[in-house]
Amino acid sequence: MLYMIIGTDIENSLEKRMAARPDHVSRLKQLQEQGRLVIAGPNPAVDVAEPTEAGFTGSLIVAEFDSLEDAQNWASDDPYIKQGVYSNVTVKPFIKALP
Repeated sequence: MLYMIIGTDIENSLEKRMAARPDHVSRLKQLQEQGRLVIAGPNPAVDVAEPTEAGFTGSLIVAEFDSLEDAQNWASDDPYIKQGVYSNVTVKPFIKALP
């Protein structure tokens, strides 16, 4: 089943985010190589594609896991959690209706 993982950044997370990003992206690439990643990306803090020092407010990942527990365990092991980028993470089942 698909699950959406919504991470919310701490205030002024950009420095921590950039430091943890290589490990975070590496885990996402593993999901992609396994054919389980649907979409992943950050939420800019401002309405531009390159927010520079404005940074980000969080991220969205939609991926396939065997269960909600597996999705939660995967999310809790993310470098953005471990290195203090996210203040909280929400994991919910997701049904892709369109397209």
